[in-house]
Amino acid sequence: MFKMRCIVCGSMHTKKNGVRNGVQLYKCQDCGYQFRARVELSEDELWNAYLQEKQTIKELSERFGMSVATIKRRLHDIKREWVQPPLSGKGFVHLDVTYWGRCFGVLLALDSQTGSPLYMAFVKSETVKDYEDAVCSIKERGYTIRGLIIDGKQSLFRTFSDYRIQMCQFHMKQIIRRYLTLNPKMHASRELKQLTDRLHKADEADFKRDYQKWKEKWKDTIDHKSLHKDGKMHYTHQRLRAAMNSLNFYLPYLFTYQREDCKGMPNTNNKIEGTFTDLKKNLNNHSGLTQMNRKRFISGFFLALM
Repeated sequence: MFKMRCIVCGSMHTKKNGVRNGVQLYKCQDCGYQFRARVELSEDELWNAYLQEKQTIKELSERFGMSVATIKRRLHDIKREWVQPPLSGKGFVHLDVTYWGRCFGVLLALDSQTGSPLYMAFVKSETVKDYEDAVCSIKERGYTIRGLIIDGKQSLFRTFSDYRIQMCQFHMKQIIRRYLTLNPKMHASRELKQLTDRLHKADEADFKRDYQKWKEKWKDTIDHKSLHKDGKMHYTHQRLRAAMNSLNFYLPYLFTYQREDCKGMPNTNNKIEGTFTDLKKNLNNHSGLTQMNRKRFISGFFLALM
């Protein structure tokens, strides 16, 4: 008959002594110590349950039959530090930043085909230099960038003018909706919103033709000015013009994916946005982490995607 060894005195003279929270308890009949069945728990198993299975420390304590203090100590001893990995091959690269608060964010570069992280760095703010460092690092480590998919920071389009750049079409729609609202009252605004809503289905030549027709049709509305309180003439429909100006700027980058040398290029940043969503869902299960532990958690999350 199988017997548990007492973890205090080493005696095999033990017996089962009930169940607590689904965990079998044992009692030593020599020294009287009550204990749980020991679980051989590897570092990887504990970290995976914490990171991927979204279990809180209390849930891990109950699952593995260890105290909360022991689980915390074991997790604290697990080292997870991100190091930019060696790279090879070529492909299209998603680039984006996500934030927690105002001064803590993550800049991430993903391979569009595999979804593997090519670069990750913690940032305080979203600067052009951060993006330049990411692209330079990716190239220096042996990866050939066929093109970039980014979501709207205008200075990046000038900085990376030597690359094929795809403006995320979803973000383009969001920009237009932000200026015009979801239910515009003006006919000109409605037509522009309807045009951009069809962006993901449109051919480049057809879209540019329809957009030019819209500008010609509503030229008087777009250019209309009125006298303001400051005594100067200003454009009457400023939000409509702002939406149009944004579309004018991004138009050369909205259909890069349709070009012959960019086959396989995504037209949105959905892959990287989905990765950020998964990361934040996992982090939400562990509220109250210090910034150091949050960085360790985030590094572990991306290391698991390699």
